[in-house]
Amino acid sequence: MEQHQHLSVSPGSVEGTFYSESGEKLTPPEGWTFLPAGDAAVTRRVKLKSPVWVVQVKYRRRMISKGIWAPADNILAAKQEVAARRSTPAYANARNRELARRQAKQEAYAQEFNDQIIKFLNFHPRYEQEAQILGNIITTHATPVGTGTVARTQRIPINKRAQAAVIAWMRHKTTAYDSMKIPRVKGKRREVRKDLAKKSIEVLETYRHGRGQPEDCPLKQALEEKHSV
Repeated sequence: MEQHQHLSVSPGSVEGTFYSESGEKLTPPEGWTFLPAGDAAVTRRVKLKSPVWVVQVKYRRRMISKGIWAPADNILAAKQEVAARRSTPAYANARNRELARRQAKQEAYAQEFNDQIIKFLNFHPRYEQEAQILGNIITTHATPVGTGTVARTQRIPINKRAQAAVIAWMRHKTTAYDSMKIPRVKGKRREVRKDLAKKSIEVLETYRHGRGQPEDCPLKQALEEKHSV
């Protein structure tokens, strides 16, 4: 086959070797080098210059790109072209506008997410302050871009994301989940999480009904610990 064909490859067991999607063992052509993933602008320019090999690996249930193999001259030229473009005032101004837009979008989302948390908590007026504190803690933890938390998924409505984020925080901060020795049995971890979620809801219910909280209340202790840090 033509070695310079633009294709997807996966790393072989021997360093410097790869396998095509059809199972053919390959080694990079003379004069090629590896460009790690990370700078999309450079990668796009390299792909426009010549065929490349996209190195993909399986992560959980999906394939992700680790970078590309391409002629070293093309990679160098692409880097220089991108650097030159980024050095212009026009690019700097456009970049600042884009960052401001993203920041405004993130702040709006964080506020909406926080509102949904407060709505889900539905604490009695007696515990309004605790609800605000808890909402802020979970929002700050869950909403930043790149955290990979349930708050960043688009697969479920935002109210469901907020509920899941509260339960996840409660699981880690008010139960012994993180130190539990859970058997490696299919479905066991899910079962444990389901049981802990029920206990977390029971704790939340006491705040929703405005009941007095004992000193050993796990949520009370978690909030006090967070406040003292």
